[in-house]
Amino acid sequence: MSLPPKPTVYVVDDDAAVLGSLRFLLETDGFAVRTFRNGTALLNAVRDDGVDCFVIDYKMPDINGIDLALRLRQVDNRAPVILITGYPDENITTRAAAAGVKDVILKPLLDENLIKRIRHAIQH
Repeated sequence: MSLPPKPTVYVVDDDAAVLGSLRFLLETDGFAVRTFRNGTALLNAVRDDGVDCFVIDYKMPDINGIDLALRLRQVDNRAPVILITGYPDENITTRAAAAGVKDVILKPLLDENLIKRIRHAIQH
C-alpha cells in the first residue's frame, strides 16, 4: 500500500533566508515544497494541478503578494493563498481578502501558526 501524496506548498519570498527557513519548517512537517524568489518565477512554473497551497510574501520587487494572488485567480488557480508580511497594515487584510487570499500572517511569527493555517486552508 502506498502512502498518500504529501500536500504541495509553493512558497514565494524574495529573501533567501526566509525561503530556506520556510522550506525547512514545511518539509519537516511533511509537506512537499517548491520555493521561488519572485512572483514571475512562480507564475511561470505554476500549473493548474499539483499545488495544494501558496504561501506568498507581500513585499517583493517584481509583484506584490496581493497582485500575485489576483494573477493566480485570473489563470483560474483555486489553491488557497496565505499571505505573509512583515508590514502590518489594516488595509492589507481587506485588500488580500478581496483578492481571494485565505489568510494573512505576520512575520516573524510563522512556525506552528503557519503549519496550522496551511493544513486548515487545504482541508477547507
